Amino acid sequence: MNILGIETSCDETAAAIWQSTANGGHILAEKIASQIDIHARFGGVVPEIASREHLTTLPPLVDSVLQDAQLDWSAIDALAVTAGPGLMGALLVGTAWARAAACVHKIPLMPVHHMEGHLLAPGLDGELPPFPFITLLVSGGHSMLVRVDAIGCYTQLGQTIDDAAGECFDKSARLLDMPYPGGPAIAQLAETGNAARFPLPRPMLNKDKLNFSFSGLKTAVMYAVRGLSDMDDQTRADMAASVEAAICDVLVGKSLRACRREHIKHLVIAGGVAANGYLRRLLDEKANAAHISVHMPRPEHCTDNAAMIAFAAAQRLQRGITPPEAWDARPRWPLAELA
Repeated sequence: MNILGIETSCDETAAAIWQSTANGGHILAEKIASQIDIHARFGGVVPEIASREHLTTLPPLVDSVLQDAQLDWSAIDALAVTAGPGLMGALLVGTAWARAAACVHKIPLMPVHHMEGHLLAPGLDGELPPFPFITLLVSGGHSMLVRVDAIGCYTQLGQTIDDAAGECFDKSARLLDMPYPGGPAIAQLAETGNAARFPLPRPMLNKDKLNFSFSGLKTAVMYAVRGLSDMDDQTRADMAASVEAAICDVLVGKSLRACRREHIKHLVIAGGVAANGYLRRLLDEKANAAHISVHMPRPEHCTDNAAMIAFAAAQRLQRGITPPEAWDARPRWPLAELA
C-alpha cells in the first residue's frame, strides 16, 4: 500500500510517500519546504504568510515527490493529511488540496492528528517500542507527556501550563539577540558554553505532578541578561548552555518520573525539540541508568514532516480504523478525542 502524506500545519510544507509492506514499510520519497527564512525577520511565524506559501508550494512539491518515487497517481492507494492542531489557514490549504486530490483520483483520504504523527515518528526507522510506552512530545508550542496503550489510545499525563519548551528556547534566544528559530541557534552556541555559570531555575522539576512550566525560566533569563554589564561572545555561549541545560533537565526529569509512575520501561521522545543533541545524550544517559529504553526518530523526522503523517495513517488503516465520514480542519484537537 502506498500512502501519500501531506503536512501544512505551520511553517513547513511537506509531502512524502510511505509504502507499507508485510515487514513494516519504508519511505519511498519525501520533501520538506521550510519557510524559516521567510518568517525569521518577523521573529516568529506569521499565519497569513505561512498559508500563502503553502498554497504556492504544495502542488509542485507533491509532483516532485511522485517523480522521485517513480510513481503516478494510479499507484497511490490512500491520501493522509494533517487536519490539526495547527494554524487554521495553513491547515485549510492542506486539507482542501487533499480533499480535491482524493476526489479527482478516487482514493480514500485519512485526516491525521499532527501530534499522533509525532508520537509515532520513531516507527519510520523501526524504532517504535511495544505498547504501552510513554512519549515526551516537545515542539514549538507543545510540551506534553502521553501514555500510549495502542494506536488511537492515548492518555495525556502532563502538559505545559504556560510557555512550552520550544517557546522558551525561542524567547531566550531573542533575549540573547540570536536568530529565529531559537532552539537550533541556542544548541549551536551552547557547544562552547559553560552550563554551570548561570544557576537558572528548573521550574516544577521537584513537584510530583507531570505538568511543565517554562515561563519562570524565561523570566529568569531576562533578569540575568539585564544584570550583565557586558555580553561578550563567551558570556552569550555560557547563557545559551545554561538555558539548554535547564530546559533539558526538566524534560528528562519529568519523563523518567512518568515512566516510574506508570510502571513502563519504554520511552519515546518526539517533536522539534527532540532533535536537540544535548537532550538526546542526557536522556540516553539518565534512562540507561534507570533501565528504561529510549526510542527517538532521526533528527530530520523530529521536526514537522509528511512521512510521519503517512505512517500514522498506515497504522490506522492496517488496524481497520477507517476515516470518519465527516471531519474538518481543527486548530485545537485534544489527543484524547482520537479514541
